[in-house]
Amino acid sequence: MREDFLHFLWRTRRFEANDLATTDQQRLIILQPGAYNTHAGPDFFNGRIRVGTTEWAGNIEMHVRSSEWNAHGHSSDPAYDNVVLHVVWEDDQPIYRANGELIPCLILRNHVNIKLLVNYEQLMQGEKWIPCATRLMETPPIVRLNWYDRLSAERLEQKTIDLAAQLAATENHWEEAFYRILARSFGLKVNCEPFEMLARSLPSSILAKHKNDLFQIEALLFGQAGLLDADFKEEYPKHLAKEYRYLQQKYGLVPMDGSLWKFLRLRPANFPTVRIAQFAVLVHQSVHLFSQILEAETTDIVENLFQIELNGYWLTHYRFDAPSTKRDKRLGSDFFNILLINTLIPCLFLYGKTRHLYHIQTKAVGWLEDLPPEANTVVEGWKVLGLKPRNGNETQALLQLKHKYCDQKRCMECAIGGYLIQ
Repeated sequence: MREDFLHFLWRTRRFEANDLATTDQQRLIILQPGAYNTHAGPDFFNGRIRVGTTEWAGNIEMHVRSSEWNAHGHSSDPAYDNVVLHVVWEDDQPIYRANGELIPCLILRNHVNIKLLVNYEQLMQGEKWIPCATRLMETPPIVRLNWYDRLSAERLEQKTIDLAAQLAATENHWEEAFYRILARSFGLKVNCEPFEMLARSLPSSILAKHKNDLFQIEALLFGQAGLLDADFKEEYPKHLAKEYRYLQQKYGLVPMDGSLWKFLRLRPANFPTVRIAQFAVLVHQSVHLFSQILEAETTDIVENLFQIELNGYWLTHYRFDAPSTKRDKRLGSDFFNILLINTLIPCLFLYGKTRHLYHIQTKAVGWLEDLPPEANTVVEGWKVLGLKPRNGNETQALLQLKHKYCDQKRCMECAIGGYLIQ
């Protein structure tokens, strides 16, 4: 058994609350179970209980075994001085306050329906793709749909944490922060770190001075990326390298280590050279991009801002000095949707949150609902079990559910798990 089962029982009051008594045989009445705490400190804040004839207000702590109080170091932690009730499954050791007083203790197992425990253990022992795989579709659609909304909002909030750090690093300069975040997104999972390093080493203010010259923007980006150091055979990269050396001296730039970029096992369309070239076009054709995204009413308007098409050298190349068959290298709709979900919408949501603009936050969530459902292995796994998401908001919810709840067996914090246990 895990402690989260006790939290679930306490939060949902799934125990017989009549005739409760502490381990020293005093009558116990729960007046207020307290507010569930998911951070450091006691499990429930601001509870109210009556022990005998005395009413207590304070925090409530829970453990599977009472001896875990000392094992977790609570006896020397001032944060636990205000605990008025210790709720346990097994009482194997009396627990005292620093002044020597016995902390009232309730053994919860004596007041729980055995069916709840059986259902809980079945979930915890499940070894399938998710713990409740065989019973998932027993849950009513309304339970799942309400849970989707909370999960999607939770995932969106988590995505804004890293964005907020970028904003702080730029002293709340939204356009510069957005430039860095967007660059990171162009690298996808494999090259996100090098792309962010590139953006940090080359402020958008420098690129803005050469905005009308795509060649110079490419020279700056590829040069800073450390990808112009080779002894090229073709004229185009030779010219880029020459231009970069001039601009490097002008701005005192220090390039990255080009070996940081990864090409192995990537589809050619996702090579960092192609993505940098596309990013250069985006910089070249955009004016105050984040401001335009803020003003856009629909995702179609935003997608028009990301209509990127490579021409010239890049039509016949994926890498320098490596000619290939001529192919269109537009920024595809699938890639745009990834940018929208992982970057544009979270940035929009964070902006609305920090500026207290509720309509901006609502627009961000609405854009998620307008997107088609994502296609990936996790979503396919849910489809096999019978869940068919209708839009991007629901696929984001299902990704959050799988990674943050199912994989960690946090069934007691899940609306679906809670329903099945009851």
